[in-house]
Amino acid sequence: MYEHMVLFKFANDPTEQQLAHLTQLAHGLNEHIAGIVDLAIGRNTSSRNQGFQVGLTVRFQDKAALDAYGPHPKHQELVAFTLEMGRTDIIVVDFPM
Repeated sequence: MYEHMVLFKFANDPTEQQLAHLTQLAHGLNEHIAGIVDLAIGRNTSSRNQGFQVGLTVRFQDKAALDAYGPHPKHQELVAFTLEMGRTDIIVVDFPM
């Protein structure tokens, strides 16, 4: 299995409406992208967040599923929405489990 972790930083704090739509897009990924085992997304509540406001984790059954995820149109739709929200930075970490 592979774990994919993403931290998002936005120019402004996401509104509840933006966060709800982002969450909806994220949770819809497993309906369209094969190999997703688990997915979680939420607003960062840590005081040590260095300005990153939202976290996403996606667990994949294997490296091939992770590799197929990046270019998938539904993933690219989520990426585009984060840019519309004013995304200024991300941190991505992928690792085998």
